[in-house]
Amino acid sequence: MKHQLKHHPIPEILRIFGLRFFFFSREYEPIHVHVQGADGTAKFNVSPEGITLVENHGLKMKDLRLAESVLEENKELAIEK
Repeated sequence: MKHQLKHHPIPEILRIFGLRFFFFSREYEPIHVHVQGADGTAKFNVSPEGITLVENHGLKMKDLRLAESVLEENKELAIEK
């Protein structure tokens, strides 16, 4: 029996400094954003209180710090989306 995958839209929040910030529609709480760079991906939880790294799959430390900084500056946009 063949499984069919449901395809959900992947809205992009922004693309800056070689990093792509996006989320999957209809995904679970808490609010979180996926970040993709040249070396891998990471996931950050986003709340009015701050940004928290949840998982990292290959992004370099400098890219993680940059992503966290960009998300901190744009967390209202991320929460709104």
